[in-house]
Amino acid sequence: MKQFDIAVIGAGPAGQRAAVQAAKLGASVVAIEPRPTIGGAAVNGGTIPSKALREAVMYLTGFRERGLYGVSYSVKNDITLQDLTYRLDHVLKREIAVMESQLARNGVEVMLGRAAFSGDHTLVVDRGHEKIDVRAENVILTPGSRPAQSEHVPVDGDRIFDTDQILSLRDIPRRMTIIGAGVVGVEYACMFAALGVRVTLVEMREQVMPFVDREIIDALIYHMRETGVVFQLGETVGSVTTEGDEVIAVTGSHKRICSDVLLYTIGRQGSTDQLGLEKVGLEADERGCLKVDERYCTSVPYIYAAGDVIGFPALASSSMEQGRIAARNALGAPTDGVQDPLPFGIYTIPEISIVGKTEAQLTLDCVPYEVGMARYSETARGQIVGDSTGRLKLLVHTETRDLLGVHIIGEGASELIHIGQAVIALRGRLDYLVNNVFNYPTLAECYKVAALDAYNKLSGAGALRKAA
Repeated sequence: MKQFDIAVIGAGPAGQRAAVQAAKLGASVVAIEPRPTIGGAAVNGGTIPSKALREAVMYLTGFRERGLYGVSYSVKNDITLQDLTYRLDHVLKREIAVMESQLARNGVEVMLGRAAFSGDHTLVVDRGHEKIDVRAENVILTPGSRPAQSEHVPVDGDRIFDTDQILSLRDIPRRMTIIGAGVVGVEYACMFAALGVRVTLVEMREQVMPFVDREIIDALIYHMRETGVVFQLGETVGSVTTEGDEVIAVTGSHKRICSDVLLYTIGRQGSTDQLGLEKVGLEADERGCLKVDERYCTSVPYIYAAGDVIGFPALASSSMEQGRIAARNALGAPTDGVQDPLPFGIYTIPEISIVGKTEAQLTLDCVPYEVGMARYSETARGQIVGDSTGRLKLLVHTETRDLLGVHIIGEGASELIHIGQAVIALRGRLDYLVNNVFNYPTLAECYKVAALDAYNKLSGAGALRKAA
C-alpha cells in the first residue's frame, strides 16, 4: 500500500492547484486522474478546447477585421474542421505538457486510473492492468463534472452531441440546433454562426443568461442575430429524433426544428457516482455535488472538495483557487479564502466579461447609482483593432462614488475586466479612474472615458441640487 499525506482525486484545474499547493507545503502528494491524460474537463472537454476553437474561428474567418475590410473578408475560404482543430491540437498538447511539468517538478506523483474509497483514509486505484491501494491522511475530491443527460434528447455522438462530444464532429454542418442558452450554448452558437452555420438556439427561459447586465445581453443578441442566429426563447423541447439525414427537435409549442446536428448544453452532473462515497459516509445530492463548509471541508473531517463538484460558480478560475485553499486548510496552513468579487468571462462573439453588481441587482437593493459608458469607437485603439461596437459600462454609487460593477462587451473584455476587479476589491472609487493616466492608445482607456462620463453626470446632478 502506498502512503501519502494528501491524495487528490481529479487532476483538472482544482486538483492540479491543490496538488501543487500541498507539495509546496512539504506534503507527499498523489494526483489521481481517471482520464488518459491530466487536465480534467477543462483540458479534455470544454474550457480550453472551446476557447482554442473560438480563436481559430476568429482568425480563419477574419471576424476581427471585418469592421475594417468588410463583412466578406476572411483569411481562408472553405474552412474545414481540420483547419479548426489544428490550433486546438497544438494548444492541448502544450497545456498538458505545462501541467505535467508543474506536477513533476513539485514532486507530485501522478496516477492515471479510477479511484474509489475502500474505507477510512484508504483508496483503490483501478488502472485497468492493475489495482493500487493508497492510504492518505487527507483526501481532496476534485473529480469535476460531466454533461447532464435528458430522456428527451438521445445523445449519440453521431448527430446528437453533448458538450464533451461536439469537437468530434466530422465536418462543419450547414444547420445546427443548440438546446440551452446558458454560457456554453451561447458560446458555441456564436462560434458556429461565425463559420456560416445556420444556428437555432432553444431556451426554456425568456431571457438569455439572466445574471448578465441586460444592456450587455441585448447588445450580444443583436450581434448574434446579425450573424444569422435564430432564438427560440420560452420554449421547451419535447422530443428529439433522427429522420434520414436530419435531426428533428419538436418543441413544447409543437414547432419542428430541422438541422444536420444538435448540441445539448443544459446542465452538468458532478462526477461522484463511482467514488465509493458510501464507504466513508458521504452522500452527493441529486446533481452529484458535495456540500462543503467555508474551509472546503465535507462532513468527513479529512475529506475536502473543490471545483465543479461543489456547485456554483463552477468556473475553472474559481476552481483553481478553491483547490489551492482546500489544500492549505487540509494541512493547517493559514488562508484568507476565495476573495470577492469574482470576475466572469464569457467567450461569445463578441466577448463579454462582468464583475460586481448589475443594474437589476442595485435597483432591487435600492442602491442609488449612476452609469458611466465608454464605447470602443470613442478610443483610438478601438478603431485600430476594428471593434467599433464594443462598450465598457461602470456602475458607481451616487453618494460614496464607490465602483459597484463593471460590464464589458467587445474585444479583450475578459482581460480588461481585471482593472475593474482590482478597483472594486480594493474599495476604490470613481476618482481613481478619473485622476489616473492610462496608456494611449489602449482599450483600457475606456475606463477613463466611462469614469469621466459618470463623473460629469454626478457633478451635474450635484450642481442642480445646489441650485435647487
